[in-house]
Amino acid sequence: MADAILVIDEGTTSTRAIVFDRDFNQVSLAQEEVPLAYPADGWVEQDGETIWEKTIEVCRAALSEAGGVERIAGIGITNQRETTLVWDRKTGKPVAPAIIWQDRRTASACDALKAAGHEAAVQTETGLLIDPYFSGTKIAWILDTVTGARERAEAGELAFGTVETFLIWHLTGGRVHATDVSNASRTLLYRLGLGDEGGWSDAMCSLFRVPMSMLPKVEPNAADFGTSDEGLFGKALPILSAAGDQQSALVGQGCLSPGMAKITYGTGAFLVANSGTEKPESKNRLLGTVGYETAEGGAMALEGSIFNAGTVVKWLRDDLGLISDAAESEEMAAALPGNGGVYIVPAFTGLGAPHWNADARGTISGITRATTAAHLVRAGLEAVAYQTRDLLDAFEADGVEIRELRVDGGMVANDWLMQFLADVCARPVVRPEYREMTALGAAALAAMQLGWVDAAGWQAREVKGARFEPGMTDEQRTALLKGWSAALRRTLA
Repeated sequence: MADAILVIDEGTTSTRAIVFDRDFNQVSLAQEEVPLAYPADGWVEQDGETIWEKTIEVCRAALSEAGGVERIAGIGITNQRETTLVWDRKTGKPVAPAIIWQDRRTASACDALKAAGHEAAVQTETGLLIDPYFSGTKIAWILDTVTGARERAEAGELAFGTVETFLIWHLTGGRVHATDVSNASRTLLYRLGLGDEGGWSDAMCSLFRVPMSMLPKVEPNAADFGTSDEGLFGKALPILSAAGDQQSALVGQGCLSPGMAKITYGTGAFLVANSGTEKPESKNRLLGTVGYETAEGGAMALEGSIFNAGTVVKWLRDDLGLISDAAESEEMAAALPGNGGVYIVPAFTGLGAPHWNADARGTISGITRATTAAHLVRAGLEAVAYQTRDLLDAFEADGVEIRELRVDGGMVANDWLMQFLADVCARPVVRPEYREMTALGAAALAAMQLGWVDAAGWQAREVKGARFEPGMTDEQRTALLKGWSAALRRTLA
C-alpha cells in the first residue's frame, strides 16, 4: 500500500528529496548542490537544466533508499521563491539562466518605477514593494535582453514560471503549466487575496511589461497539479502540493492561526506571521503575501525578508577561510567574552526588510589591532540576530505582536546563536527536534490533499524540541543594539 509522500525541496544552493511516511517521519533523504554563478556585481544565476537534472537524481536516490516507488502516494514540492525561469514551450529549454531571488540586476528599472510614483499602487494591488527581489522585473529583463524573446513571448511561444512551475512542467512532460498561490503572490503580478479575490493582475502585467500568455494557472497549495510521467520513476505519481519555501515552513511549524509566526534561517532568513484572512497592510515596509490555501480555507501572512543569513557562514568558510565548517563558528563565537565592538552588516546583495535598499553593500566596522578571526566569525553570526530584531520591531510597529520565535533551517543547529537570538530579541526561541520544516510543510499539504490529515489535526500535533529563554540584561542588549544601529547607518550611508 502507498503509505509515503515524496517531497522535492528545491532550495537556492541545493536540491533535496525527502520521503516521509504517513506519520511524517523521515524515511530517506538525498541532496545535491546546485551551483550558483555570479557573472557581475549583484547578479546571481543558476542553470535551469541543472536544477531539473539534480531534482530527478535526488528523487531517484531517495526513492531507492525508501524501498521503491510503489510505496509513494504522491509528490509535494517546495521551492526557492521569486527565482525566475523563461522557457520554450516546445522544447522545455530555458532561453536564459534562472535569475535567482537574490539578484539585483533590475535595480535601476525598479528605481525608475518608484521615481515615477508607482510603488503605492503596486503595494495596494500585490502587497509587495517594487524591488529586484521579485519576479516581475526579472521576466521583463529576460524578454528585453534575449534576442527575439519578447516577440516570441507575445506570440505565445514562451512560458514563465518560478521553480515549482518549471518542475511541474517537466515532471508532467509539459502537460501542466501551473503555480500555487504562495509563489504567485511573490511575482509582483498577482492581485493579493485568497480564493476568487486573488488572481493575475492586468494592471501589474501592463506596468511590468509581462505578456499574460506567459503566466501559469494558479492553484491552491494543496491541489491537483497533474501526474508525473511514468518513465521518470517507474510509476506515475500525482503531484499533490506546491508551496514557496517560507510559506511551506509556516505550515510545517503549524502556524495555522492568526498571530503565530516562524523564521527560517537558510541562505536568507524569512520571518512570516499568519495574519488571518484579511489582506495585510504594512506601514513599515513589510510584505503582504498569501500564507497558504487548501480546500478547507487559508490565511494571509505578513513577511519580513533578510537576504543574507546562511550565506554569511558560507562566506566566512569558503571565501575568507576563517572556519573549516559551520560547526566551528559556534565554538569560536562562544569562546569570546564579547564581540569586541566588531559588527558585520552582510549586505552582499543589498538589504531586505525593513530597509529595502538594493544598492547597499556590506561593511565591517569597529575593527582594531585587537580584532581576531574569531571576532569576525562572531560578528557574522550576531548580524543574523540583529537583523531579526529589526524585523520584529517592524512587525510590532505594524501591530503584529510576536511573543515567541519558532525557528527552523540549517543555522538553528548552532546553540550559541539560538541563545544570542533569544537574548537580543528578548523573546523565547523554540527549535523543533526535526529541523526540515520546509519539506515537512509540503508533506503536510500533500497529506491534506490525500485526506490523511486536516488543518486542525496538523496544528494540534505535539512537536518535540528545545526552548531558549532570554537571559541578557537590558543594559547589555541596549548597548549591542546601539552598536548595530551605528554600523547599519554607515552601511546605508
